[in-house]
Amino acid sequence: MVDIELLGYVISFNAGVILGPGMFIGLIFVLLSGYPVAFCLGGIALIFSLIGMALGVIEPLFVTALPQRILGIMSNFTLLAIPAFIFMGAMLETSGIAERLLDSMAKLLGRVRGGLALAVVLVGSLLAATTGVVAATVTTMGLISLPAMVRSGYNRSLATGVIAASGTLGQIIPPSIVLVVLGDQLGISVGDLFLGSLIPGILMAGAFALYVLVISRVKPELTPRQESISFSPRQLLQLLSVMMPPLGLILIVLGSIFFGIATPTEAGTLGAIGAMGLAAINRGFSRKALSKVCDETLRTTSMVMAILLGSTAFSLVFRGVGGDELIANILLNLPGGKLGFMAFSMLIIFFLGFFIDFFEIAFIAVPLLLPAARELLGQDALLWFGVVIGANLQTSFLTPPFGFALFYLRGVAPNTISTKEIYWGALPFVILQISVLLLIIMVPELVNWLPRVSWG
Repeated sequence: MVDIELLGYVISFNAGVILGPGMFIGLIFVLLSGYPVAFCLGGIALIFSLIGMALGVIEPLFVTALPQRILGIMSNFTLLAIPAFIFMGAMLETSGIAERLLDSMAKLLGRVRGGLALAVVLVGSLLAATTGVVAATVTTMGLISLPAMVRSGYNRSLATGVIAASGTLGQIIPPSIVLVVLGDQLGISVGDLFLGSLIPGILMAGAFALYVLVISRVKPELTPRQESISFSPRQLLQLLSVMMPPLGLILIVLGSIFFGIATPTEAGTLGAIGAMGLAAINRGFSRKALSKVCDETLRTTSMVMAILLGSTAFSLVFRGVGGDELIANILLNLPGGKLGFMAFSMLIIFFLGFFIDFFEIAFIAVPLLLPAARELLGQDALLWFGVVIGANLQTSFLTPPFGFALFYLRGVAPNTISTKEIYWGALPFVILQISVLLLIIMVPELVNWLPRVSWG
């Protein structure tokens, strides 16, 4: 006679093994349909929770924990930094401060061959840091600087490569909402993550600037001859008056975090207020501009929070069907131990970066990698792991043929610039990013030194 209880256990066990991978397969198919990611995550979670309860894999009480998880997200003070930093970047861009900053930088570097490209790297780094959204930065820099570079006689591949690469720097240059989200998902201090990513971010931007200087010297035909520009003291003062306020605002925001004066959320609020003040001083603040910035902030923040809620439902149900244990066992038993885990996780994140945005990766992939990362790398290494993820995604977003940054630039570039030119322009910067990424992986002190010094 068949033991009913044993049969039920066998069915439940097999269903648990099948449902976990089934959720991922179902999610991939739904994502490929083009349906919004947040609803894909929530819909798959709802369907598989019903299947799991019907098969006895998930207890009904387990699913009722979802509202409590959502309330926990809503009371997370750190996440308030997201709309603040988005508002700050959008205000600097909408009020025209970013455009004037680029123009001033280009004039100041006018004596240097490739000065406009250097200005794009510097301003792109600042704008990327304040917005933290690749699409916004690449689109803005493409609209502002690409026509000027083409008119000045720059090689079109070099021009597009510099713009796309500079736009991806927001992944690891603080203050960035990317780092805010990573800190929340990894359970580490956002302030420490800002500190840890500062040196790698400077290294990445410095590598881009050095490449521009070297290629301008080795292949001068790629960059136009610079006119000899001299400044009177009054003109120099005018340039500095344009450059210093936005630079000072970013330094104040970062300094308040680094020296423990303010939390990232409070610093983000300070940055948003400061951006409005700068816009008013530069006569770029109006009701129309404020409305546009608020609309952009609301749209981006709503997208992020909707994805977070959907991913919370997905991860809760995925854990209920035993999927997290399955993933952890696979990651912990990979050949090569720590090295195998790092290689596998970085390849997965790099591949996902071709198809979905950072927020989806942060809310779906990072929580699945976190248990194995804690066990194999240790809790103290999570800061370094987070910076490596940011640098990896930055490379993924720039790599042809699927890099998001290239698609965004293609959308705003004139038809006279071919997709092939955009791809060729990106390749040298991809090599530079991979080189810096490998350096960060091989020398963790590049990440850990500043936070350790700040701890005393």
